[in-house]
Amino acid sequence: MSIDLKTLTIKKAHEHLTKGDFSVAELSEAYLKNIEVHNKNINAYLEVFDDIKEQTKGAQKLIESKTSGVLTGIPIAVKDNILIQGKRASSASKILEGYTATYDAMVIKKLKAGGAVFLGRTNMDEFAMGGSTENSAFGPTKNPHDISRVPGGSSGGSAAAVAMDGALAALGSDTGGSIRQPAAFCGLVGLKPTYGAVSRYGLMAMASSLDQIGPFGKTVEDAEILFNAIKGHDPMDSTSISDEMVKRKPSSERKLTIGVPKDIVDSPGIDADVLKNFNEGIANLKNKGYSIKEVSLPNAHFALSVYYIIMPAEASTNLARFDGVRYGLSKKGATPFEDYAKTRGEGFGREVRRRILLGTYVLSSGYYDAYYNRAWSLRNLIGKDFEHAFNEVDVIATPTTPTPAFKIGEKSNDPLAMYLADVFTVPANLIGIPALSVPFGTIDRDGKKLPLGLQLMAPHFEESLLFKVGKDVSEPSTI
Repeated sequence: MSIDLKTLTIKKAHEHLTKGDFSVAELSEAYLKNIEVHNKNINAYLEVFDDIKEQTKGAQKLIESKTSGVLTGIPIAVKDNILIQGKRASSASKILEGYTATYDAMVIKKLKAGGAVFLGRTNMDEFAMGGSTENSAFGPTKNPHDISRVPGGSSGGSAAAVAMDGALAALGSDTGGSIRQPAAFCGLVGLKPTYGAVSRYGLMAMASSLDQIGPFGKTVEDAEILFNAIKGHDPMDSTSISDEMVKRKPSSERKLTIGVPKDIVDSPGIDADVLKNFNEGIANLKNKGYSIKEVSLPNAHFALSVYYIIMPAEASTNLARFDGVRYGLSKKGATPFEDYAKTRGEGFGREVRRRILLGTYVLSSGYYDAYYNRAWSLRNLIGKDFEHAFNEVDVIATPTTPTPAFKIGEKSNDPLAMYLADVFTVPANLIGIPALSVPFGTIDRDGKKLPLGLQLMAPHFEESLLFKVGKDVSEPSTI
């Protein structure tokens, strides 16, 4: 049978594979053909792996032996900061160009055990620092819906790979919106899990108290399937949470209450059409029986400022390991200090250097208390605001982004404008709660229909609530 990649989901693909309608090799080949056609214009993939045939043979054996799972044979793209043993991993940086991973990330181990097929590694903002995938050392990724626009970042390559039908699903990482924003710009579902729900072992660290690996999918169900496959406690990651420690609300069949935080939704800078679309999304949920309630998050407007102190501070510390001594790029100078300076100066891109400088500054003597400690105090206050709000509502909704996908180069020389694109996404990372971006609506710009996303946030480890509401957001109202 012919394979319709446009309408294919993980569950549909699994059913076809188990019935023998097509083989794992045929499914992977369909995606590889699309990659060959589109990747030269989109630049979603930095590398397509050379062992895909071997991978498909192993997955096919599992299917034929009736021991396959729902992800067996499913073609998946992987962000370039997640390690796959024996494969290159550069975090889209010259400083790690040619580096080969010596072990599998825990999420990769789990997907390998399930028989998933890894198609290749995807482009990203260098070391996940950016919101457009323009900061890659290997060129920008373009949005499949309009190649003059960005796909979002930092996981823009993963999002573009799925949006151009170059993979059925993908893995990304989210530090301040790096899964949800590309999902919104590319018309996909993207999940930032609860901090600690998914192991960070084998993820190149940018900001250790904020980073989380998560899935991209075409549907909420696809994102749910991939999340369930990669979640769970890992003794190799001290921040991952065991199931015994997780406290969840008792399940209920009642319709949930959706909170709308007007104090941040009505913030300056949000596109009027984005706000209109968001209000339509809330009305859609109300028509489906959800209660809508306005909630107050009085300190949430500080979230962006807090994030851009804590994140660079942690990044400057984490990236100190890239010194040209142990692995990666190494430049020689007249002294050991010059070795270090030349390696980092030539190996790191402009945005990475900017954030390292900013992070080092806020951690320096005389400024640590004024900036870093104050940011952490505000981070705790923001967490308390959300805790109080979740006593009144089940899920909090905002737009995912304040604008649709912007033009490539439009914000490259204005880092503050770029940072403001994270205004709705960073709070979830700061307080560690799960957040889901679901496609809802489009905007016409320059003759193109650009996707928009609606973001849902829930209490810690309540991803199931997000999937429940998310499925209703993405389904047309019957009322």
